[in-house]
Amino acid sequence: MTRKRGRIYIEASDPQKIANALTRVFGISSVSVATKTTSDMEEILQTTMEAAEKTIKANSTFAVRCHRVGTHSFSSVDICREAGARIQAALKNRTPVVNLTNPQHTINIEIREGEAYVFTETLSGAGGFPVGSQEKLVCLLSGGIDSPVAAWLAMKRGCPITPIYMDNTPFTDETTRNKALETARKLFEWSIDYPRKVYVVPHGKNLQRFMEETPRRFTCLLCKRMMYRIAERIADIEGAEGIVTGEAIGEQASQTITNLRVLDDAATSHPIHRPLLGFDKTETEKLARKIGTFQISTQKAKSCSAAPDRPATQAKLQIVKEAEKELDIKRMVDESVNAMQTVTV
Repeated sequence: MTRKRGRIYIEASDPQKIANALTRVFGISSVSVATKTTSDMEEILQTTMEAAEKTIKANSTFAVRCHRVGTHSFSSVDICREAGARIQAALKNRTPVVNLTNPQHTINIEIREGEAYVFTETLSGAGGFPVGSQEKLVCLLSGGIDSPVAAWLAMKRGCPITPIYMDNTPFTDETTRNKALETARKLFEWSIDYPRKVYVVPHGKNLQRFMEETPRRFTCLLCKRMMYRIAERIADIEGAEGIVTGEAIGEQASQTITNLRVLDDAATSHPIHRPLLGFDKTETEKLARKIGTFQISTQKAKSCSAAPDRPATQAKLQIVKEAEKELDIKRMVDESVNAMQTVTV
């Protein structure tokens, strides 16, 4: 591997396989499989002709693009004109036509000092920052559509992610847990060489207490507030700087602006990061398909049966806190953290 300004060059026995894998590495904007040659004009043209022979189809349009770094006895325009003329002459039976505006095939030539690279395809990379260039975050991962996308967006900005799955059994079942672990496995494909662990926290007992000892309309809010508190404890264990969630404004009853403020109050030592805050469902689903979690997230699974029929949408913080006074919150958090498991996926 060779690194130069704005470029990383990798020699590989199976370059297409490596190129496809690199498109899933954050920090890379694009990848191309190229043929390397010298900066001698004749050698560049010969390599360009070989690429054209393999690429340009009958009755199609093409363009030759050249970018140079360094001093050479020819210009980029010289290369493009000569290559274009030779391609038309050599492939005249295919009647190729030059189209510099919207060609069907493009042959790219990049010349850097004494070396040149010829390529015909550019694969889009993930972009963003390399994972690890920012601090670690924990993520509340449900296995639904939203939370994996939120985690992916944080990863794209350079943050290693440790997922947390809150297991609501008996109000959910194994199908819900399996979905969450499968989405985590898919996310880890975007962060090679990082730990592939998920914290699984038993949360059903907490839900049972909320349902029995507090107003039913607050069940989802109290549930999520407890999740935040548990996530903060795990963030301390992991040395993480914050908590990622898949919440978006108005997406669920607990995610109105008023209720998000009620939820935020429960987190006292770590910020809550919501990458999807302004997304609509269509935008989130589009990203889920891109990263490979959509099909997993839309598999049939048991929905949480603890959700009330009429959840509070404009809850008052003080009233919610009054409801929590009936509970030993610290003990509930302690019991949940002590009973959690670490699963490698």
